[in-house]
Amino acid sequence: MLPILFTVRSLVRRRLRAGGEAGQTSAEYALVLLGAAMVAMLVVAWARSTGKVGDLLDGIIEDIIDTAT
Repeated sequence: MLPILFTVRSLVRRRLRAGGEAGQTSAEYALVLLGAAMVAMLVVAWARSTGKVGDLLDGIIEDIIDTAT
């Protein structure tokens, strides 16, 4: 029983010493969100500069109109 208490006590002490890690997960999520936002901005910038998205949507609309008439 004594070794188990010693192990638990040492784990609790380590956790208390590592108190600065409490916000680490939140910071990691924030960095992932910033990275995803940056990738999204690059995709939008690419789509605007090439005009391919507009061409794609124009083609879809034309196909719908041709099918409807």
